[in-house]
Amino acid sequence: MSATQLHSAAAARNRDPILAVLRRVLPAAGVVLEIASGSGEHAAYFAGAFPRLAWQPSDPDPRAHASIAAWCAGVPTVRPPLALDATDERWPVAPAAIVCVNMIHIAPWAACEGLLRNAGRSLPAGGVLYLYGPYRVGGRHTAPSNAAFDAGLRARDRAWGVRDLEIVVTLAASHGLDLRETVSMPANNLSVVLERRPG
Repeated sequence: MSATQLHSAAAARNRDPILAVLRRVLPAAGVVLEIASGSGEHAAYFAGAFPRLAWQPSDPDPRAHASIAAWCAGVPTVRPPLALDATDERWPVAPAAIVCVNMIHIAPWAACEGLLRNAGRSLPAGGVLYLYGPYRVGGRHTAPSNAAFDAGLRARDRAWGVRDLEIVVTLAASHGLDLRETVSMPANNLSVVLERRPG
């Protein structure tokens, strides 16, 4: 591993369960926009599994870009990372699908709002927005570890925190994104698959 390559232990643990869901929901071809790519480990791993898809990593933190480029060196379908913020008014890419892992709870609520708004604008009919992370369901945490994690996040930044699944799904629907499925994942996380409705 080079000096520029950041490492996320969570990325190594969750990549295979996430990949199993992505194999079912991503399109056969087109551009996949990854929001909040972080270290770039997911981009390299997932792009390698989908040789017919172009993978577009992005992150608003310029420090992440060198790591993304280092992890993705030698993966020909990965594009150079974009300095993209979920709250930007317009995204400079028209994706066939969007992937966002572990972002909306480690960011202000405005980032989730921007992600859903822009996904609704930019995805084609039938296009998928894939979200991964912890959620409250029915107003409750799904495990004591998630409650502790949520408390820790909010102690670091009051604008962060584990989100309510129903609120996210309702907001998504207001932007033309319907819930296709939720999948229980390891470590009390969920895969949330949203689909752009026609029109």
